Amino acid sequence: MKKLIIFLATALLATSCVDMDVPPKNVVTADQLLSDESGIDIYMARMYSYMPYEDFKYQGQWGFNFNGWLVSLGIEGTGECLDRDGICSAFTGEDTPYWGMAFSELRDANYLIENLPKYKDNYPEIMYNHYLGEAYYVRATVFYTMAKRFGGVPLVTKVIQYPADATELEVPRASEEETWNQVLADYDKAIELLQPTSPKQGYCNKYKALAWKSEAMLYAGSVAKYNQTVAGHLTGLGKKTGVRVMGFAPDRWEAASHKYFTEAYKSAKEVIDSKRYALYMKKWADGDADAQYQNMVDMFFDDDSPENIDVREYSYPTATHAYDAYNSPFVYHSPLSCGMCPTEDFCELFDGFDRYPNGSIRVTDGTSNTTGHYVLYDQPMDFFKNVEPRLRAWVIYPGDYFKDRNQEIRTGTWVGAAPISPLFDDYSYATSQKTYQQLDAYTKKPKQLYLSSNANSSQEQVPLDDGTTMNASGANGPFYANGESCLTGLMIRKYLNPSASAEIGEGKSEQHFLLMRYAEVLLNMAEAAVEMSMAGVSAPDGADLLQEVTNAVNDLRRRAGANLLTTTLPNTDDGRDVVRRERRKELAFESKTKWDLRRWRVQHYEGRDGFWGEKRDKTTYSDDSRYRFRGLYPFYSTQAKKWFFDVHFQFISQKTFDYSVLDYYWNIPDGEVTKSAVIDQQPNR
Repeated sequence: MKKLIIFLATALLATSCVDMDVPPKNVVTADQLLSDESGIDIYMARMYSYMPYEDFKYQGQWGFNFNGWLVSLGIEGTGECLDRDGICSAFTGEDTPYWGMAFSELRDANYLIENLPKYKDNYPEIMYNHYLGEAYYVRATVFYTMAKRFGGVPLVTKVIQYPADATELEVPRASEEETWNQVLADYDKAIELLQPTSPKQGYCNKYKALAWKSEAMLYAGSVAKYNQTVAGHLTGLGKKTGVRVMGFAPDRWEAASHKYFTEAYKSAKEVIDSKRYALYMKKWADGDADAQYQNMVDMFFDDDSPENIDVREYSYPTATHAYDAYNSPFVYHSPLSCGMCPTEDFCELFDGFDRYPNGSIRVTDGTSNTTGHYVLYDQPMDFFKNVEPRLRAWVIYPGDYFKDRNQEIRTGTWVGAAPISPLFDDYSYATSQKTYQQLDAYTKKPKQLYLSSNANSSQEQVPLDDGTTMNASGANGPFYANGESCLTGLMIRKYLNPSASAEIGEGKSEQHFLLMRYAEVLLNMAEAAVEMSMAGVSAPDGADLLQEVTNAVNDLRRRAGANLLTTTLPNTDDGRDVVRRERRKELAFESKTKWDLRRWRVQHYEGRDGFWGEKRDKTTYSDDSRYRFRGLYPFYSTQAKKWFFDVHFQFISQKTFDYSVLDYYWNIPDGEVTKSAVIDQQPNR
């Protein structure tokens, strides 16, 4: 596990009688740290504390500032969740791009590689090799983090001593292909040197490095291939150097993609074949939806899970975060709430919903959500009774139990007669800004619809037949004037501490973050395998690639309580999209999806038919540039004493998103370009 510890050393110099030729006794040099294991533990802890891991404390809006303000878990522009704040923006860049921080981290890794050999005799050979392997692992991961943001980057693989002449200080951007090849080479060197098992808590090992290599090479293979699907080939040469800093050359992309997908497959298979890890199944029971749901909830809180490959640890009170404080249901409100609210679009990925012919979730008995009458339910949970349990493990449903109570989620209350016709006659993107509070049923008398602008004393009171009243919008809303309530009719559950005794507050959360788990390795292998099969590339281990894909997907679906594949997946776009869809479901809210959308090149308008990991009509939720997402809004009917649902674009803190092909590569920081004779800005910028 990557327990990140930050050491701060402060050197205090007296102003009198200081011999500048004698090192102060309270200053520990880097070389002294490398001379024994206690010192190198400190060096490693510092290096790991600045690794670019995207967990509870990372948010695209601010980059790697380690501030922990709000929490996004990678939902930016993905449609998985919506909220009121900056985390609900498209992932088009970072306020503090990972550039300067990267080169500081690279220097630490390079220093270890160059200077540890001086002290080789101080260590057992196996530990000496392991420490070098750690440095190569760190360097590989940093270059990977940069490559997926910028394409080609300066490959600084040695310590640059200051002062130095300009030729040594000025390192131009390498090509994107060279950069990915460096990532591959560094991971391979790390895997060669690292021990199979971490020798100390917090250290890497061979199989962690293999798992990360599989992810990095999957990204590289996707970029090499799918850049070609974007108009203009999303590639270009730097003006200062003439190097292809973005994309792959026309005569190189195909061979490169084959190589990278094969490396991703090999790495993932080696992890799988090692039998060191397994899917979490401690509470799973065949045919028992409740057990399957609980199993997947518990998976994120079991420190002894066989699924955990790489974990960032937290512990109260010394190392904490604020995930619960900003994402718990509105009723807990400490200090904010409902930071991430899952969308109806996300729910559509999951098996078990009744659907219209176009595949969208059915809420009426008609052929579309504008025809027929709403389907009525005794309880809101009945709407989800046939849905795969995995969704319930990720999402709090209206009326479901969480912590110490049933979570009441209600958009409003209908007092008119039943059957109830659709509230809107048009649910298209063009009319997405028309809201429930603008309906005649709400604004005109006799009033048929009750809504509430805010909670508590601001709630509208609904008159009942027995002379009593009820709150129009329940305990969690959505409240149409309060962006801290349940915005979409659903609330996130994944990673929220389910214990009723756990205190909710800023700096009180101590859940560990699963940076890499076995489920992703299965998905990495499956996606690489189907891509290889589509390209006519044979498995290096002689395996039946499509059978490997099918088995991996079914292993995940069985654990999730989803429908199993009954035939072997084909080596077509449809077969590939099944794997992509499974990935979107399994790894949701784990800072993975936004990167998947980028590497698949499906987030801009022309590519958005494949946005969800399957073919869909992009006009459903977008126009020719911008896009929006929908909520699954529950209502209670006082006459029928039943519940119904409506699918509508987010109507509180309305969010629209925009993404262009240029956003697949971020700008190099302007200051780095203007001050350098060799650092090229992105082409077309």
